[in-house]
Amino acid sequence: MPTIKESECVGCGACADACPEGAITVDDVAVIDAEKCIECGKCVDECPSDAIEE
Repeated sequence: MPTIKESECVGCGACADACPEGAITVDDVAVIDAEKCIECGKCVDECPSDAIEE
């Protein structure tokens, strides 16, 4: 499952917009709901600050 590097996340929401399952919410930083995540990697591809690792 992808993980968020909180120190690098700018809270832009690009990952949440890219997630087909709605598994990501963003307040100050992104949070991935492990129960909803299908590990497709779209969030990793869309993150402009490289704050998500697979």
